[in-house]
Amino acid sequence: MTTIDFVKGHGTQNDFVLVPDPEGRLALTPRDVTYLADRRAGIGGDGVIRVAPLSAAPDEVREQCPDAKWFMDYRNSDGSVAEMCGNGTRVFARYLVEQGLETSDTFAIATRAGRKEITVVADGFATDLGPWRLARETEANERGMDSVVQVHGAPDPLPALSLDLGNPHTVVALPPQIDLSALDLHTAPKVDPTPEHGTNVEFVRAIEHAHISMRVHERGVGETRSCGTGAAAAALATWWWGGRPEDQLDWIVDVPGGRLGVHIAADKVALSGPAELVARGTVSLPG
Repeated sequence: MTTIDFVKGHGTQNDFVLVPDPEGRLALTPRDVTYLADRRAGIGGDGVIRVAPLSAAPDEVREQCPDAKWFMDYRNSDGSVAEMCGNGTRVFARYLVEQGLETSDTFAIATRAGRKEITVVADGFATDLGPWRLARETEANERGMDSVVQVHGAPDPLPALSLDLGNPHTVVALPPQIDLSALDLHTAPKVDPTPEHGTNVEFVRAIEHAHISMRVHERGVGETRSCGTGAAAAALATWWWGGRPEDQLDWIVDVPGGRLGVHIAADKVALSGPAELVARGTVSLPG
């Protein structure tokens, strides 16, 4: 039986089990991950993040992130490997800063979705999520949508827009007659056409100028209290649907777990918000 250190943290209540692996020697299995993320039998979290040196990252990650010291090895709670997690980058950054592993106000981290630049800001951390794109641009430009989503709580399939932020998102702007809080996200919404590698699905309600609220069903996890890249995708989709106005580049996104900021700049997008570490300990992995 292997005993490891862990740290529990969250960003707007999107919570993670961090596993420090400064030597890059720990190989977490899917079984290890599901155990750590289990809210009854394990520690509990929406995902698991191994904090590893860049030398432990896959070759393609090292090539994309030569100036990063640390690799964010992110896994969904079902044990599957994921490209990255927006809220997770801030929790990862909080750990690096509190441990003295990063001491500057701006630094890079390595993820499977490429290099992400972190900046210390007044309310926590801002992450430059990098480039974004419409997943099916031609169809989106022709129809204003590229897919439909069926979710419990809506009588008919709803039009949606697919975006790629290094991980996949499908955004739905709810019509006025559907209550955001009434949606049932216990089961995964059905997306047509079905994305090859799955997708996070965001449901959005406009509040006022550059201000939206959102709920999300994350692939491999279920509904979460927050999703960082999902908040960015929701703001981008709403901005795109609105004609991409130049006076709406800074967005407020309210999620069940708190509030996030999204900044749109040319072909890139940045996410900002709080990150907290709430517990530390040791745990024995299943034999």
